[in-house]
Amino acid sequence: MSTIDAPRSTASNRGATNTPPPLQDFDVIGDDPALVEGLHAFGAQARAEECSRVGRRLGSAALLEAGFAANERPPVHVPYDRGGVRSDTIQFVPAWDDVMQLAVEAGVAGGVWADMAPAPQVTRAAKFIGVAQVEAGSTCPLAMTYASVPALRLTPAVAQRWESLVTSGYHDTRPLPSGQKTGALIGMALTEKQGGSDVRANTTVAEPAAGEGDGWYRVTGEKWFVSAVHSDAMFVLAQTPEGVSCLLVPRRLDDDPANGWTIDRLKDKLGNRSNPTAEVRFDGSLAQLVGEPGRGVRAIMAMIGGTRQDCVLGSTAVMRTGTIEAIHWATHRQAFGRRLAEQPAMTAVLADLALESEAATWSALRLAHATQGATDGDAAAAAFRRLAGPVLKFWICKRAPLHAAEALECQGGYGYVEESRLPRTYREAPLMSVWEGSGNVQALDVLRAMQREPDCVDAFLGELDLAAGANHRLDAAVAQLRDLVRAGVDEAGARDLTSRMARCLQATLLVRFAPPYVADAFCAARLEDTGVLGCLPRGIDAGAIVARHRVHA
Repeated sequence: MSTIDAPRSTASNRGATNTPPPLQDFDVIGDDPALVEGLHAFGAQARAEECSRVGRRLGSAALLEAGFAANERPPVHVPYDRGGVRSDTIQFVPAWDDVMQLAVEAGVAGGVWADMAPAPQVTRAAKFIGVAQVEAGSTCPLAMTYASVPALRLTPAVAQRWESLVTSGYHDTRPLPSGQKTGALIGMALTEKQGGSDVRANTTVAEPAAGEGDGWYRVTGEKWFVSAVHSDAMFVLAQTPEGVSCLLVPRRLDDDPANGWTIDRLKDKLGNRSNPTAEVRFDGSLAQLVGEPGRGVRAIMAMIGGTRQDCVLGSTAVMRTGTIEAIHWATHRQAFGRRLAEQPAMTAVLADLALESEAATWSALRLAHATQGATDGDAAAAAFRRLAGPVLKFWICKRAPLHAAEALECQGGYGYVEESRLPRTYREAPLMSVWEGSGNVQALDVLRAMQREPDCVDAFLGELDLAAGANHRLDAAVAQLRDLVRAGVDEAGARDLTSRMARCLQATLLVRFAPPYVADAFCAARLEDTGVLGCLPRGIDAGAIVARHRVHA
């Protein structure tokens, strides 16, 4: 029997008349109005039903239970096999693979790069947001595998060996060399204890592998934070005579089942517990060079653009989970003689949660749409993505922890116990700000892009002009932003600039695409101030916003 077959016990609520039922058996994608409208706005309208089929499976009681099971029984590191041979395997509960199989087959991993149907990047983004609401740990290997393809393509010999496996749409868990598998997962092993984001301080070395042919190296060193350590191959940054270079290290070779990998231990993390993160040693591991020698940072950035996008999607999923769980609870829970959702103070909080969630959803899908354009060779889309990526990574990932805390508070004591989905969401929320570059890294990257690539500034401001004249608050905020950009910003002001850019972009998208009562509320609540959740200005139709995001499970 699969671990997800048994329903979660509700015995403690027996006889209770004021305990909301679990939110389950709904369409995680199709019941999200902003997500559905975004699919239509960004060219994926023909794929809405396809997304809903995935959403209904994700929202089933069985898959939601899989999310609990995968986190309550996290992966285990098994250093040796029964014969005493070093194996360094990772054991998962079946629930993990249930989620992974669905996601990989749905194209959330590398399959999107082989997807010939319309708007594959936008479609994939919607599915990713759905998967992340059910089991967020699985999105780490999904994100890295997805983002690996542009990096693999930097070296034809590497792409020839790996791309067909990454894009196959098969979740193959067998511990075999790449040549014997039908599908593969790709990860990254970048950071070291002494450097963190400063990868140029890495001490891992790579030397040309004698007798292995051109482009093959032996990698030796330690990596301190390696997530999805069970992956079939890892991108590694190592010092070569030319400088920091990028290499792909297979987990197993035809004649070497270990390829010099040793897992020292799994990390005991705050959240993301279903995803195995480890400290790893490479001892002469055979690897292929990716990109040019000494240009490793540039090579790995071909991948990190995608994983940063997925941090935005993951934070968007955190907000959507908190929003629907809080609204569901408040709709079914009574206090002081009325349902919580009918009480003005609570209605304002729920509406503000929904506003933040909807703004994140629209901007996340817009970023995926820009990724599609850049993939198709659209220079303007690539320029917009260059700025929008770090802007949204900074802002949405910063807002997610605040949002998760407020949503949890809406459920009161229930929200603080593990029977609720929100403790897991709360632990997950800070992660996306840490992964793929902290807030300062993103804000400084925004300054760097603006200084070195003026085309991306024009593309970003041009996007804001698409809503010119439609909302006076937005017009004023964009004018202030333009003045700030013209005057120039130093490093100390990078965060303020980036937050202004994010809010203007979100407001622009809502003004263009969302119902007017949503767009007007966001502009009133966010453009003149970042806003404390629940402190909505007067005149906003909070009840309509809540009703728009209520899920009828």
